[in-house]
Amino acid sequence: MKAKIKVTLKKGVLDPKGKAIEGALGHLGFAGVEHVRQGKYFEIDVAETDRSKAMTEVRSMCEKLIANTVIENYDIELA
Repeated sequence: MKAKIKVTLKKGVLDPKGKAIEGALGHLGFAGVEHVRQGKYFEIDVAETDRSKAMTEVRSMCEKLIANTVIENYDIELA
């Protein structure tokens, strides 16, 4: 089973990388860009075939390593 994980900064957390990308896009002539937030994306293949168990396992991965839950949110999609 494939887990697709999107990690984003929580609202209110400063995003200097997003701000830098926003500025660079403006310098490149993309004048319509008003706000950029950056994040991370992971795809993990897990051997577990039971959907509920796979979700529990991947959620544990996110909580323990993949996301810094103090400042980041994560979203999991199983395919």
